[in-house]
Amino acid sequence: QVQLVESGGGSVQAGGSLRLSCGATGYKRSLGWFRQAPGKEREWIAHINYIGGSTCYADFAEGRFTISQDNAKKEILYLQMNSLKPEDTAVYYCAADVATRACHSFNPAYWGQGTQVTVSS
Repeated sequence: QVQLVESGGGSVQAGGSLRLSCGATGYKRSLGWFRQAPGKEREWIAHINYIGGSTCYADFAEGRFTISQDNAKKEILYLQMNSLKPEDTAVYYCAADVATRACHSFNPAYWGQGTQVTVSS
């Protein structure tokens, strides 16, 4: 069983930065972030493979968002978000997959409870 607990959400002005964290315990082979804005479908942001550390990003996240994990136990997942825009306002979810995934193939079996990010103009 994988347990995921996000933290680090909050309110920020456009152009600002936030770093989200996710404590991830249990068996997993890849970890990632999704978000869901009001009235929209949940969308994938990025994921990282547990072994090797390869990363993949959605087009909108490339260059602004950085996914990483702690180097020791690899039980903390991060999402550094820079140059935030009002359209980045959403609930952000941490997720875990039990297999190593190629880009755009991340298929989570476990989800965190989500953390709210609000970006004001």
